[in-house]
Amino acid sequence: MSTTTDSSNRCFSDESACTGHPHSATQVWGTREFAFETRAIHEGFAPDPLTGDVVPPLHVSSTHVQNAPGDLKEGFEYGRCGNPTTNAFASALARLEGATHGFVFPSGMSAEDTVVRLLTRPGSHIVHSTDVYGGTHKLFSVVKPAEGWTSTSVDLSQGDAARKRLESERPDLVWVESPSNPFLTVTDIRSIAEVTHRIGALLVVDSTFATPYLQRPLELGADVVVHSTTKYIGGHSDIVGGAVILRNGLEIPSSITPLFGSRDAAEELRCLQMAIGAVQSPRDAHLAHRGLKTLGLRVARHCDNALAVAQFLSAHPRVAAVHYPGLSTDPGYDVASRQMPRGCGGVVSLQLRSEAEALALCTSTHVLTLAASLGAVESLIEHPAIMTHSTRAGGGGGVPGTLVRLAVGLEDPSDLIADLDHALNSLPA
Repeated sequence: MSTTTDSSNRCFSDESACTGHPHSATQVWGTREFAFETRAIHEGFAPDPLTGDVVPPLHVSSTHVQNAPGDLKEGFEYGRCGNPTTNAFASALARLEGATHGFVFPSGMSAEDTVVRLLTRPGSHIVHSTDVYGGTHKLFSVVKPAEGWTSTSVDLSQGDAARKRLESERPDLVWVESPSNPFLTVTDIRSIAEVTHRIGALLVVDSTFATPYLQRPLELGADVVVHSTTKYIGGHSDIVGGAVILRNGLEIPSSITPLFGSRDAAEELRCLQMAIGAVQSPRDAHLAHRGLKTLGLRVARHCDNALAVAQFLSAHPRVAAVHYPGLSTDPGYDVASRQMPRGCGGVVSLQLRSEAEALALCTSTHVLTLAASLGAVESLIEHPAIMTHSTRAGGGGGVPGTLVRLAVGLEDPSDLIADLDHALNSLPA
C-alpha cells in the first residue's frame, strides 16, 4: 500500500523543510522546528474534521462505493489498490525518512523482493553486504539466481577495498545492511553511495536495526530505504510488515524498460505493488502506526540497555567476543558515531568458546526469552546459525555456531545483566 503526501494529510509544513542531519528537528511550522518525537506522533494524519479522531481509524473494508464508474471517493476503490489506514502509516514513515513516497508491505521480505523487481531485471547483477539477514541472503543466493539475477557478497564496510570491489563488479544495484544482522557491522553509507552512483548503480539500504530515529539513509545518499516494520517500528511482537521509502525524484534506470510505462519509480512501484498484491493488512498497518508514535522513546531505551549489556559482556571471562558498534573497541565505532549519533540500536551479539556453550546459554536465561526476532519491548536470545541464519551457517563469511544474538528489550538493565551473568556462570566449566 503506497502513499504520496499531499495537503490532505499534512500536519506541518512542506517536506522541503527537512534538514540533513538525523539529530536535527526536521519540520518547520512558522518559526518553530519540530523534533523527531513530535513528528512521529503527528505525521501522516490530521484529526478527522467530522469525527475529531486524533488517531487514524482502522478501515477494514475490502472495497469502496464509487460515485459513478471510475469516479472514486477520495481515490479509494479496492483494498489491494489503497486503504486509508495503510496510507496514513506509509505517509508518516516516509516523512520521518525525509521523503514523499512510502510503501508498506505484508513482510520485510516481500518489500525486499519488490524493490529488486522494481529497479532491476533478470540478468542484472547485485552486490550486497556480506553480513545480511538470513532471509535476505536466501533471496540473493537462492531465489533470485533461479530467476535470472546474479549477486556477489562484498564486505562493504571495508573502505577503499569495498570501493575498488564495486568498481570492479560494476553492479546494477548495491544493497547495504547497516547495522548488519547478526554481526552489527556498520557501513559508511555516504561513501558507498558516492561510488555506487559514480558507476551508474542504485543504492538500497536496509535500515531495520537503526530506524529513522537513529539513521536516515536518504540524507546520506541512498536511493531506497527498506525496513522490516515487524521489528522496532511495530515494537511489540504483534505484527509482521515491511516498508520501502523512495528518494524523491527517483527514476527507473534507463537501462531497463519500465513495467508500466513510467520512469517515475514511485508510480511504477504503486502499479507493481497493486499488480502482485503485496499489500499490508490495515490491522497490521494500524498497529505499526501506533508503534511509530513511541519509536523515539523506545529506541533510546533500547540503545541505553544494549550499551550497558554490551559493556558487561565485554568484561565477562566466559565471553570470547562482543559485537556492538557502541563499544569504543568495535571496528564500526567511528563510523557509527558519525552516522548514528543518537545511539547504535538494541541488538548485541556475543561469541562463546564453543557451540555447545552458545546453545547452553540460549536455554539458560530467564528474563531473556528464546525466540527469533528483535526490536520489541521484551528481550530475546537466539542462536543465529540454527534459528535465523541457517543458510549462512559456517564457511567463509558465514555465521559460526559460537554466536549468540541478543535483542535487548526495555526491561531494567540490571535485571538483564543479572540474568546473563547467572546464565554465563552456570555454563559447564
